Amino acid sequence: MQVILKQMGDCILRRCELSDIIPVMEINLRTLPEHYSDYFYESLLEELPEAFIVAEISGKIVGYIMCKIEHGFSNFKKLGFVKKGHVVSIAVIDEHRRKGFGSILVDEAVKGVKTIQGSELYLEVRCSNNDAVKLYEKLGFSIIQRLKTYYRDGEDAYVMAIDFTS
Repeated sequence: MQVILKQMGDCILRRCELSDIIPVMEINLRTLPEHYSDYFYESLLEELPEAFIVAEISGKIVGYIMCKIEHGFSNFKKLGFVKKGHVVSIAVIDEHRRKGFGSILVDEAVKGVKTIQGSELYLEVRCSNNDAVKLYEKLGFSIIQRLKTYYRDGEDAYVMAIDFTS
C-alpha cells in the first residue's frame, strides 16, 4: 500500500516500496558516482521506511532520499551517545533539479527520522557541491567538520548535521 506523504504540483512524495528499488538504483547510477548493491537498498528500506522516500511524477520516479539509523556519538554534544539518522544518498534526475524536490525530500526524511526518536540527522556532501551545501544550510544543517579525501576520487567532504533537540 502506497504511503503518500506530500504532493507538490504534479509531484507526489511517498515512501519507497520494494518495487521502486530498480528505478532508485537507475537514478543513483545516472546521477552519482557512489553505487550500492540491490541488497543494500532493500536493507535500508526494511530498516527505516519512514525515511526512504521517492518523488514521483506521472508514475515515474524522479528522485529519492534514503537514510539509516545509527547509534553513536552526537555531532553536537561533547559527550553523549545518541540515536541519529544518516542520509546515505539523495538524488534528483537532472531535468527535475532546481524545482524544490531536493528540499522536500530532505524535509520528509527529517520527519521520518524524528518519528523513530532520532535526535539529529547528518550527511556527507562534496565540498565542491556548493548548491547542495547551500540547500542543506537553508534547511537548518550546519557544517560540522571536513573529511579529507573522503570520496573515492580523492575529494573532501563536509559532514553536515541538524540537531532536533535544540
